[in-house]
Amino acid sequence: MKKTVEDFIKQAERYGAKNYAPLPVVLTKGDGIYLYDINGKKYFDMLSAYSAVNQGHNNKKLIKAAIKQLKRLYLTSRAFHNDKMGDFLQKIAEITGYEKVIPMNTGAEGVETAIKIMRKYAYEKKGIKKDCGEIIVAENNFHGRTTTIVGFSTDKTTKEGFGPYTPGFKIIKYNDIGELEKAINENTIGYLVEPIQGEAGVIIPDDDYFRKVREICDKYGILLAFDEIQTGLGRTGKLFCFQHYGIKPDILILGKALSGGLYPISCVATSAEIMNVLTPGTHGSTFGGNPLASAIGIASLEYIIKNKLPENAEKLGKYFIEKLKKEIMDDDIKEIRGKGLLIAVEMKKPVARKVCIELMRVGILAKDTHEKTIRFAPPLIIKKKQIDKAVMKIKKGFENFRKCSCT
Repeated sequence: MKKTVEDFIKQAERYGAKNYAPLPVVLTKGDGIYLYDINGKKYFDMLSAYSAVNQGHNNKKLIKAAIKQLKRLYLTSRAFHNDKMGDFLQKIAEITGYEKVIPMNTGAEGVETAIKIMRKYAYEKKGIKKDCGEIIVAENNFHGRTTTIVGFSTDKTTKEGFGPYTPGFKIIKYNDIGELEKAINENTIGYLVEPIQGEAGVIIPDDDYFRKVREICDKYGILLAFDEIQTGLGRTGKLFCFQHYGIKPDILILGKALSGGLYPISCVATSAEIMNVLTPGTHGSTFGGNPLASAIGIASLEYIIKNKLPENAEKLGKYFIEKLKKEIMDDDIKEIRGKGLLIAVEMKKPVARKVCIELMRVGILAKDTHEKTIRFAPPLIIKKKQIDKAVMKIKKGFENFRKCSCT
């Protein structure tokens, strides 16, 4: 007997941890900007797996690269060299402008790697007293869910119940330059921050904020590390979000779209001086930089650049926001904002999930965050005509929500 949506959901809930609250849809196929459920219903993907699938679902170029490498060699561990990792690291170094790259797997692993690099550099090169260093982070940050990272989160759901928390972090307000300068002392290692806070609800700082941040970090000789796991690789209309601000961080963390969603790949890029504090045994990963990941990563980066996905995001992001403001703006919406194809609709009341349910019913898959915000972040291959069709469905979803909320 054919399994129903309810069957799949009950099975997942019976045997799985309830650490997510997904929308009640069961997906079975993806193609370009579209997803399909087990009943064959077609949806516009407006999440892109949290910006991992910038290159679109079922991307033939990426799949071809993966299959070709799978038939040759997929894992050796870092006990040996392989013939793909060097090309991958060189590709990242060339497009980012950094001298050294360390490959890892998940985004959180990339952040943990950056933290270790920052600390070791501070103790060995900057003379900060051993085990006394502090890394400044921003309020409402989201850098992952490891035990170290949740310790400096301000999200109660993410943090509570997982103490004792790792020391060595100081939390300040985001987009407040005075707070940053006030927080710096003789033990400050650096500032770890998202150039746009994605999970917080697409919070975009003032245009000159990061220029001032860069000046302060230089003034006090501390490191600036950007978590571009979600904002990097074209999502905001530039290849990297830091390019919007006319500055360059000392450390860059990438993930998600580095693989086009095909495989977990992340990395940290920085200067030779900073990276060289890592020596054999100080850090590593069995899977980091494996031949399969490297082949997929190369194909992913080449696809982004060749197909001008950042330029498409820049152009169509502005168009998308204009269309949304025209078609759905109403008294129940506080703001529609975004940069590139990272867009947020913030409601005045905590009804974002209810809106997302209505959007799902009309064929739009978007995700709520922090109760009031709905994000729209489609694959960067989306076309203008597809945005037009998607916005009409979004409009219908909002109309249905408003009807339901009035009854």
